[in-house]
Amino acid sequence: MKPGIKIEKPKKECQDKRCPFHGSLRVRGRIFSGKVKKIDVFRTTTIEFPRLKFLPKYERYEKRTTRIHAHCPPCLDIKTGDKVVIGECRKLSKTKSFVVIGFEK
Repeated sequence: MKPGIKIEKPKKECQDKRCPFHGSLRVRGRIFSGKVKKIDVFRTTTIEFPRLKFLPKYERYEKRTTRIHAHCPPCLDIKTGDKVVIGECRKLSKTKSFVVIGFEK
């Protein structure tokens, strides 16, 4: 883990090589926090978070949501609706380049 990220190591152990705590995956780049919308079979979660986009024509902001697919290590017990923190890593598949690194408080 990066020295600047204050995330606790999970108590549960796992043998996943794509786990940032027990495997060899390195977290670097951007860090987001959002809500878990969906959990798939292959340890993939869909994270959604709101953002504001400025429209110059109307000089106002509009609300938009961003969905990101992230890898969920088995040592983290995550359910739909949880608030989680995700970090950028190397490309894991066609759509996954983020990994769940912890819960948001």
